[in-house]
Amino acid sequence: MNDPSKEYQELIEENTSLKQKIRKLEKSAAEIGETELQTDKKFDAIFQCSPDVITVTDASNGSLLDVNDSFLQLTGYSKKEVIGSSTKELNIWGSMEDRERIVKQLKSGANVDKVELSFRTKSGELRQMLFSSRLIEVDGRQLIIANTHDVTDHNVTEEKLLESEEKYRIILEDMEDVYFEVDIRGNIAFVNTSSCKKSGYGKEELLGMPFTQISVPDGIERIMQYFGEIFKTGKTGKPFIWHLKKKNGEEGFFELVASLIRDRQGKPTGFRGIGRDITERKQSEEKLQQTLSILRKSMGVTIQVMVSAIEVRDPYTAGHQKRVADLARSIATEMGLNKDKIEGIRMAGSIHDIGKLAIPSEILAKPTKLTNIEFSLIKEHSQSGYEMLKNVESPWPLAQIVYQHHERMNGSGYPRKLKGEEIIIEARIMAVADVVEAMASHRPYRPGLGLDAALEEIEKNKGIMYDNSVADACLRLFREKGYHLQ
Repeated sequence: MNDPSKEYQELIEENTSLKQKIRKLEKSAAEIGETELQTDKKFDAIFQCSPDVITVTDASNGSLLDVNDSFLQLTGYSKKEVIGSSTKELNIWGSMEDRERIVKQLKSGANVDKVELSFRTKSGELRQMLFSSRLIEVDGRQLIIANTHDVTDHNVTEEKLLESEEKYRIILEDMEDVYFEVDIRGNIAFVNTSSCKKSGYGKEELLGMPFTQISVPDGIERIMQYFGEIFKTGKTGKPFIWHLKKKNGEEGFFELVASLIRDRQGKPTGFRGIGRDITERKQSEEKLQQTLSILRKSMGVTIQVMVSAIEVRDPYTAGHQKRVADLARSIATEMGLNKDKIEGIRMAGSIHDIGKLAIPSEILAKPTKLTNIEFSLIKEHSQSGYEMLKNVESPWPLAQIVYQHHERMNGSGYPRKLKGEEIIIEARIMAVADVVEAMASHRPYRPGLGLDAALEEIEKNKGIMYDNSVADACLRLFREKGYHLQ
């Protein structure tokens, strides 16, 4: 016979265990309910706050069951106007064919990803949208969840960018100047049509070709240094003369300006450059230099003939002119004048007293002091020299140098009493050289006064009668650099 107390005890324990299980189940159910509530809240927050348009549609009849705030803002509809209405009635999405195709695709089990469709707002404005959707089943009911991103502004920007790129491409292709791009290794990455015409190569030949291959060998080091400096400083290069070697072996010259190409992170990826063909100009310059060289030689011969004529008539004057020419050239060099100007000063110095050919030789060689009338005649030599030279073709202002070499900065000179900047720099140099040589050297009518006296005269009157910079250069030559009159 069973023990009733034992059976009762077992029932109590079983009941207690069952209650504990029930409590656990109730607790789990409560937690599940709370989690679902939180999930619903999160979903609603995402749904409403998304910047993209989100819609929930009944797949069976196309009626809208829910839309987010982005949909309402974009379309201009109120929620009351759209909920329950079909997309067909509202005429929102694309064409009828588009809608039918999308529904068919979804019902076949395939998702729709990023299909570009037109989207019509309440006001009739058309927007371009990137459409993605999924077909899901909830409680036996098929729903279409769609997410749509507005790409209208992006498309407009892209179209403008493409238009801009096309515009610049046309400009690059049509312009007369050459345009090129090379990668960081110096290989050609892009050229315009003019680059092909000027070089004689086709585009296919040029692309990938080292830039040095179309450069004259003697100029490769210079062009490499040019690009290296741009890479080092990051600044646009100064105008550079690029010596091109054409496919047919001919050569051309281009005035080139290049700069760095950088990627979006600012890292240098290559160089771009534009060049203007200056081959004809360069050839003209070379011809001009040849002409000038011939002219200088002819001028040199002419001047030598003049010097010889003076030498025969007055050896004192001839020797004076040579020494003045050497000193004037040295002063100009000390002042840093360019070579062409220095050569002109030397030439003028060799004939600066050519006007003395018009003065009677007995006056020039007179061993006694000159009378006032005789000295007045000698002073005419500047004017006479100018008259002799004014119609002579020369690359230098020889006639004016001869005309002005006795003018003084304070207007006390002759023949026109010019002052300061009215006197050309070549004549100011000639004036100082002429005074130093004349005072230091012997003359038929007087003994030489000596170099010290001559330099003292220049120092005492610099800035008054003589140009400051010219006087300083002359004094430096004699006192610091050991110059001697030859």
